[in-house]
Amino acid sequence: ISALCVGIIWLSFMLRQHYALGNQNRIVILEMRVRYFTLTGKRFEEIEHNFSFGQIAALRFAPDEEFLPLLERTLNENLTPDAIKRAVKNWKSDDRRV
Repeated sequence: ISALCVGIIWLSFMLRQHYALGNQNRIVILEMRVRYFTLTGKRFEEIEHNFSFGQIAALRFAPDEEFLPLLERTLNENLTPDAIKRAVKNWKSDDRRV
């Protein structure tokens, strides 16, 4: 019975973490949609399928003046998330992610 209780507690904790991270990933994508629309007046959904989540998350670290050129470069060269982060000159940190 104690093993069952430990298993239930562990499963509850893991589900809570999974939900929080999944929710944060959705927020990151929504943030990117708003930012892209603000800077271009176009919908990000039209090109979103060309990016992996890792690329989208990495692009968030670029300031507005570097964002669009880096986004185009990522589209053309299929940069990895690490390459995107290395290409950012003026890092815009995200201290709110859990």
